[in-house]
Amino acid sequence: MRVHQYEKAFLWLGAIMLVAFMIALLVTSVAMGIHLPGRAGEVDPLSINSIEPFNNPGVREVGPGRYEVVLLGSAWSWNPSEIRVPAGSEVTFLAASTDVIHGLHIDRTRVNMMLIPGQISRNTYRFERPGEHLLICHEYCGAGHHLMSGKVIVE
Repeated sequence: MRVHQYEKAFLWLGAIMLVAFMIALLVTSVAMGIHLPGRAGEVDPLSINSIEPFNNPGVREVGPGRYEVVLLGSAWSWNPSEIRVPAGSEVTFLAASTDVIHGLHIDRTRVNMMLIPGQISRNTYRFERPGEHLLICHEYCGAGHHLMSGKVIVE
């Protein structure tokens, strides 16, 4: 008889935890707007340097307080390697790889994307406070992987 009670208790505990996890998932994805970066399109990695907007990487103001950063990852470097944006601005990163898989991570933010050759990745983030953020590749991309870094300067 006692074993049956323990089984019921663990079933209830499992059900409660499942409901709690579903609520946490809904709150973060719907209420807080946290989601996985989506696939924004496809591009030929061999001719990416001649295709808009990747033929002119950098920072563009697209509206009041809104910026777009076009970023290319290639063998052990970012183009551009230094990004400057004003504090309080909303920045949309549009990124792609020219050669192999790279991982884009901006320190102390939730910006974390995979850059797969032929795929365009997009992610938006609001930089509230001034400071410097390290921009690194978190996916091993070859012998010079440890050299692949840049920075985002929030002014």
